[in-house]
This record gives sequence, C-alpha cells and structure tokens, in this order.
Amino acid sequence: MDNLLIGLGIILITIGILWKYGLLSWFGHLPGDISYTGDNFGFYMPLTSMLLISIVLSIIIWITKDI
Repeated sequence: MDNLLIGLGIILITIGILWKYGLLSWFGHLPGDISYTGDNFGFYMPLTSMLLISIVLSIIIWITKDI
C-alpha cells in the first residue's frame, strides 16, 4: 500500500508540474472533443480526452498487475 501511495503521489506531482507550465494545454482540446455553445447554453464533452485517459490507465494497470 505504501508503494502505491508513493507512486500515485509522484504521478500527481508530475502531472501538476506539466499542467502548470502549459505542457498539457492540448488536453481537452483534441479532435473528437465535442463542444457546443449556443445563446444561453454551453455543452462540452471531452470524449477523445477521456478515451485517451482510459487507454493509458488500462495499459498502466495491465503492466503493473504482476508487481
């Protein structure tokens, strides 16, 4: 459990640093992310971004399942 928490902490710190300095500014603006803005209504569904996260997390879990 302690290794899992340390690993998650390192991952979150890395993502936070990348986000702060704009290296993840492309995330949420990928082709396939649905965005609609009307007069009194706005809708945003990051379909491609969530699919990318799902694939990356699935690969990480698959690789680390034996550790």
